[in-house]
Amino acid sequence: MADQEQTPVFQIQRMYLKDLSLEQPNSPQILLEQQQPQVEINLGLGVESIADGIFEVTVTATVTTKVKEKTLFLVEAKQAGIFEIRNVPEQQMQGIVSIVCPQMIYPYLRAIVSDVCTRAGFPPIILSEVNFQAMFEAQQAQAAAQNGNGNGNGGGSRIITGVN
Repeated sequence: MADQEQTPVFQIQRMYLKDLSLEQPNSPQILLEQQQPQVEINLGLGVESIADGIFEVTVTATVTTKVKEKTLFLVEAKQAGIFEIRNVPEQQMQGIVSIVCPQMIYPYLRAIVSDVCTRAGFPPIILSEVNFQAMFEAQQAQAAAQNGNGNGNGGGSRIITGVN
């Protein structure tokens, strides 16, 4: 029985859309513009312990499209997952919640952003694939350079990515 208590556990408890927002602050006038919009995409990662061995991991995408400095539309979507993670060495835990969990959540977020843009009457925004491991390693290197000790924080990172 003692072996079962020390066996590593990693399970998805639930995936869900935590928050979704669409804004078109300059409609309908801006819809008459013929210029190609500029698109900026920011991604964020959040991790919260919600119970012993239970974690909520969120990946947020904020898509801002502008025409001549005026916002055409803004989409913010936050996809979340609840994961049970137990008996995992502490040095591996940060990688699991910063790499493995976001990789599982991200495809759902990509689909939601594309669908919302299409339903709003715009061409779909296809979020690029993200290498969460490279992102995590860059954060670790940046934290090591700032702190001199290599202990990075996976929560709250932001990146800008391209659009397909």
